[in-house]
Amino acid sequence: MSGPEVAEKLTVVRPEIKVLYMSGYPDHPVFEQGGVKRDTAFLQKPFTPHVLTQRVREVLDGKKVA
Repeated sequence: MSGPEVAEKLTVVRPEIKVLYMSGYPDHPVFEQGGVKRDTAFLQKPFTPHVLTQRVREVLDGKKVA
């Protein structure tokens, strides 16, 4: 099961759940498969622990993550 599939199933059970995708691919294919919008929270690997915690905080606070 892919990340987007897991996220889709979880949002059925908990619609308020926050999702942060991450990948090491520059143009991750998840955006080409449909279902995931380009403005979805996404974190490019590699990243530092500081960047991870910062992005998680932004997502939890409902801020737009670039």
